[in-house]
Amino acid sequence: MKKTSASQPAPDVDLRSQPGHSIRRLQQIAFAVFMQEAASAGTTPVQYAVLQTLSDQPGIDQRTLARAVSLDTSTIGGVVDRLEARALLARSLSPQDRRVRLLHLTAAGEALRRELLPTMLQAQQRMLDPLTAAERTLFMDMVQRVIAHHAGVDDTAAPEG
Repeated sequence: MKKTSASQPAPDVDLRSQPGHSIRRLQQIAFAVFMQEAASAGTTPVQYAVLQTLSDQPGIDQRTLARAVSLDTSTIGGVVDRLEARALLARSLSPQDRRVRLLHLTAAGEALRRELLPTMLQAQQRMLDPLTAAERTLFMDMVQRVIAHHAGVDDTAAPEG
């Protein structure tokens, strides 16, 4: 990339033409749409992802959960604490290593996950409303291709803002 000097102003850039900015905006929209759909449950998209992941992989530890939902370990700790305070998940000692806590959904956590599943699917549908079925498939294929290409990037260390 060519550097600009103090005498040469940097070129103007339309942020809307930049993929990073557009992806961040789409994530903001996804969050807002989910929160509109799930307002009565008081559950965030990340909390839903934790509920779904623990339903799919009961008994995983917090570090494995963090990797599964692409969050850093300190952020996932706060999410787990909040879900535990709501009695939606429980921690137990690992029989192999007493320093490790294993995570399981409670009956209330599984019930909330099942209750929120149609809401989550509706939010996903709303987010892609402007696209035809074929465009949705193409969009998701392209998103997954970009994600796969950058699979080695440590995205859990990305700053929140």
